[in-house]
Amino acid sequence: MREEERLRGLCRSPQLLFEVLVLGRYRFVYDRIPMLAEKMSWSKRVNLICSGLNLVWRRPKPWGMPLHLQFEFTSYCNLRCPGCPTGLEELGRSATAMSPELFERVYDETAPYLLTASLWVWGESLLHPQLKRMLEIAARYPVITLLSTNGMPLQWARVREALLEYPPSILIVAIDGLTDETNSRYRVGARLAPILEGVRELAEAKRKLGQNKPELLMRFIAMRHNVHQLGELETFARQYGFESVSIRGFTLKDLSQREQNHELVPVQPELAHKIFDAERQAKGFVCQMPFWFPSILADGTVVACEQDHMGSYPLGKVGVDGTFRDIWYSPRAAQVRRLIRDSRHCVSFCQHCPYETSSTSDCSLLYWPVSAPRANIAVEAG
Repeated sequence: MREEERLRGLCRSPQLLFEVLVLGRYRFVYDRIPMLAEKMSWSKRVNLICSGLNLVWRRPKPWGMPLHLQFEFTSYCNLRCPGCPTGLEELGRSATAMSPELFERVYDETAPYLLTASLWVWGESLLHPQLKRMLEIAARYPVITLLSTNGMPLQWARVREALLEYPPSILIVAIDGLTDETNSRYRVGARLAPILEGVRELAEAKRKLGQNKPELLMRFIAMRHNVHQLGELETFARQYGFESVSIRGFTLKDLSQREQNHELVPVQPELAHKIFDAERQAKGFVCQMPFWFPSILADGTVVACEQDHMGSYPLGKVGVDGTFRDIWYSPRAAQVRRLIRDSRHCVSFCQHCPYETSSTSDCSLLYWPVSAPRANIAVEAG
């Protein structure tokens, strides 16, 4: 989070207090997507206020439970993307799927306080062998749920059926090129035909059932080889049944990846805003992740940020070190938060933080419904 974003939030505090405590609703933006939490329970309202206060002081022992939480349904994937530790086989953890029992245990404990739940971390969630049960658990609570996929599993009827029976709020489908040639340059192993046919089937089934969920969002990462297709995104998305589009800048976790994948990096600096470079770190960065947005890995390990993909600085492990709440308020968690807050460049996964070099806390540059006029992004071919 940038310091100016934090200050804007503080300036809105009186209005937010009224809307949250009196009206029971909260409007916010998540990765450029406008969101609304309404009819909130009193426990969620109070927790939201407590978490907001924690943004000011960033206490090692937070006043509230997390507002956002990522769940790693699987730690394996069917593709080999060159910017991802899973695709590079550098994850450093065993390939496994989160058990429904573990997910249910943690979700029952945390969902009463959550605004959002992201149902992926470093694997392809739709490959989970008990996907329907996982989605059924996620659908029990009034939480905005997001699920990101490379789209290939959408070719299977059982996956589409699970997504329709227990739909997440938003299904993000990663398509990084409008032809197989451009898409598979980064999404190594992907083919567009099964992805797009799966999206079409979902869109048609939603129409027949009269459902508005999941929102079908096409996410496009702008890279050197596909920037010429940016102007075609809206027409392409509408053609295949997507309801919204988002554009992300290219991300590499460290300089070694930058050297290995130089040909992927767009020449336009506004599209490469999340490539770590010690000489262009954005000023005024305030890390909030350990205080309100942790992740739980497939084996139950709780980490302060999804960037800790190897689980190098675990806050604890559910079932071994107690409940999620026990871990969240533990001395170990306080120690990790204090280290990240005060000396984050001593922390391995913080040393190449993609958020620190970004001008905003959002991962995406743009988001828009395909039925609405989009904002312009100035891109010169290069």
